[in-house]
Amino acid sequence: MTGTLDTRPARPTAAEHHSVGELVGQATEQLSTLARQELALAKEELAAKGRRAGRGGGLLGTAGALGYVGLMALAGAAVAALALVLPVWAAALIVAGALFVIAAVLAATGRAQLRRATPATPAQAIDSLRADVEEIKGRAHR
Repeated sequence: MTGTLDTRPARPTAAEHHSVGELVGQATEQLSTLARQELALAKEELAAKGRRAGRGGGLLGTAGALGYVGLMALAGAAVAALALVLPVWAAALIVAGALFVIAAVLAATGRAQLRRATPATPAQAIDSLRADVEEIKGRAHR
């Protein structure tokens, strides 16, 4: 265990004493640096979430467009099949009504999901900031 002993004196020497003004200045500078670092962390965290959400939104949009085209083809096939036993206008009306019912159910479900959505918050930065505040409070009471 060589080299692990602290050879510094237990009390600071005269050259290491700082005035109250210097200590306050150092504390202010450190708090300012800490605040800038926390803001940078929050900014980076939100940017990463935004990039991920953008990619996901693009993929969902593409899937929705292709699903829409497929649904229209399926609706045409359903109208053609019903037209074998009903007049064409009646077959088209039945298929359109079914599509509107499905759309209403999906809209209600989507609206409920959006209401429950939480705002995008930089959770990691907030947790880190809370820990910093607790640490500062703990040191201030010493």
